[in-house]
Amino acid sequence: MIAVRRIAALVVAGGIAAAATMLPALPALAHGAPTQPISRTAACASGAEQSGSAACRAALAANGRPFGSFDNLRVPNVNGQDKQFIPDGNLCSGDLPEFQGLDLPRDDWPATKMTAGSTLNVRYRGTIPHEGTFRIYLTKQGYDPSEKLGWDDLGASPILTVKDPPLKDGSYRMSGKLPKDRSGHHVLYTVWQTSSTPDTYYSCSDLVIKAAPVAVAATKPSKPAAEPKPSRSAEPGAVAAPAEVAGPAAAGVPEQEKEAWLTPAAAQADDRVELGHQIVIAALVVIVGVSAGAGFMRLRAARTQGNHFSPRR
Repeated sequence: MIAVRRIAALVVAGGIAAAATMLPALPALAHGAPTQPISRTAACASGAEQSGSAACRAALAANGRPFGSFDNLRVPNVNGQDKQFIPDGNLCSGDLPEFQGLDLPRDDWPATKMTAGSTLNVRYRGTIPHEGTFRIYLTKQGYDPSEKLGWDDLGASPILTVKDPPLKDGSYRMSGKLPKDRSGHHVLYTVWQTSSTPDTYYSCSDLVIKAAPVAVAATKPSKPAAEPKPSRSAEPGAVAAPAEVAGPAAAGVPEQEKEAWLTPAAAQADDRVELGHQIVIAALVVIVGVSAGAGFMRLRAARTQGNHFSPRR
């Protein structure tokens, strides 16, 4: 009786095991990836809007297999030793075979356009929430997208570090500032080191950065130099007039006090003019007197001669 029961138990167990082998494999749990600025995983995932772009098609061909879930690019037990676990040239794939096509060196990856020095708003889709720290790096100025991304291409320090950001509408949201000295094609490299699991997530987001506008200080236009006033002696050969001395009329001085305003030279000139006038008048009086006397004498002589030669009656 006991033997029969044991045989029945084995049959049941075997049936369960056989049935388990017939069930489809369950997908690994996914956790998160950046959707703004859009990451290569989010852009090229199966069914994504930009999965048909030239870069995503080339990445899929280089991958040799369908990509893993867009939010499942994770490596366990890194514990902050990213450079020891992720080799140069494999940063975007996290060195995982199911994402290796994302490491292709191209400058036509789906990219987000931004301006240097502007606000960087990051939205990281969290399909399964975790606690942890985000470290976001940006390639240095002079980065060449035709070469595979290496650790030396990134700045020594992240441009943004956030611990346990809030999850809103299914996404972790963070913001910071882009450096002002970047322009051209760059890669935003996001590392999410979770503290509630042993996993670390990696992703590449492509940016096309426009140089920051150059600030020009406003300057007031200088006033043009005043043109010199034309001189009264502007005509050829003219002699410049001497500076005028303010006269009585300007100062409200009566006419009888005019001499008090004259300079010695001007007073002497006036005296000479007055003397000349007197001499001229005297000369005219003499001339008139002489002429009148001569006329009178001629008239008298004529009368005398007339009386002398007249015939006697």
